[in-house]
Amino acid sequence: MHYEGNIIRPPSEANSILLQVTVGCSRNKCSFCGTYRGERFRIKDDAVILADIAFAARYCRRQRRLFLCDGDALIIPQKRLMRILQEIRRQLPWVTRVGAYANVKSIAMKTPEELEALRDEGLGIVYMGLETGDAVTLKNINKGATPERMIEMGKKIKAAGIKLSVTVILGIAGKKRSSIHAKATGTVLSAMEPDYVGALSLMLIPGTPLYEDYTAGRFELLSSREMLEELRVLLEHTDLSRGLFHANHASNYLPIKARLPRDKAATLALIDQALGGDVPLKPEWLRAL
Repeated sequence: MHYEGNIIRPPSEANSILLQVTVGCSRNKCSFCGTYRGERFRIKDDAVILADIAFAARYCRRQRRLFLCDGDALIIPQKRLMRILQEIRRQLPWVTRVGAYANVKSIAMKTPEELEALRDEGLGIVYMGLETGDAVTLKNINKGATPERMIEMGKKIKAAGIKLSVTVILGIAGKKRSSIHAKATGTVLSAMEPDYVGALSLMLIPGTPLYEDYTAGRFELLSSREMLEELRVLLEHTDLSRGLFHANHASNYLPIKARLPRDKAATLALIDQALGGDVPLKPEWLRAL
């Protein structure tokens, strides 16, 4: 397989075929992210993509899922993306689901009919980074979208029959707006109704604008206890009719996995036990991106 630059994928795609169709991220302006700094976004040549699909057809027969790397595969023009999916279906008929990252801009560029066509060709799940439901924090981290627009695009994916997985970041608002961020994020998630929610804990990356704000004293990083308190408020304000809420990323201090609404009360009780010192937290040296 041909890979360029930093390759990232959601934790749930750990065992998937990783097919890189783009290099970098189409936005690449978020203040907390250093994954693609200095890397110009581009779509890879069709010949390279087709060669990788042929490689997977020969050597990846045990994997039933495929993930389109990298930062935002949905930005690929519709006809070209359809051809990629059709080739995956033709050469890898055992693949049952294709996943991809997306952002507000790339979702907005697709019509409902185009999204349905992508679903029919195998696109089964889209991963979107909400990060926060707080309008002020979204602006501060240069996310390029409002909470209302996030909700609209999330619902658009769901309406097309594609599963939606949304990422939020604990600690991204700093100490002053922690509670506001947690409550607003729960409210946005409740309105969006994603199939999956993944909560990560902020880890500052040297060289990013947010790290520079931290070293200059303009941003206060939450302690492990404050991260946990924020997680509790966020979950308390998240009401899904049906969905999985995960906080099992390597960055988190307390791994949790809850099916909402069934497990909400029990998970809040678990967080309370951790806050009371009855459940140990992951040590700092074990946390990772």
